[in-house]
Amino acid sequence: MWVSIDFCLVPIGVGTSLSPFIAVCQKIIEKHNLDYELGPNGTAIEGDWDKVFECVKDCHTEVHRVGANRIYSTLKINTRTDRNHSFREKVSSVLSSIE
Repeated sequence: MWVSIDFCLVPIGVGTSLSPFIAVCQKIIEKHNLDYELGPNGTAIEGDWDKVFECVKDCHTEVHRVGANRIYSTLKINTRTDRNHSFREKVSSVLSSIE
């Protein structure tokens, strides 16, 4: 099943800057060869359900490994059965409606 998620991972107790931990996740997403877009408060990721959620698990595993004892994450999950509708298409659709 095709899935599009908004993923926000927040390591707890690691100081103010989270950038090094998010960079770890970005490398994992790229290694999984998933389509993604980094945002200021989370990352949009899409692809096959199992691959996307394996990626989320790997992000948690690696962020724990590099020093975060606790992680709080939020996910928004979107699926469709009629077609693979990318998050980029959704954004373009909204922007074209504004014009």
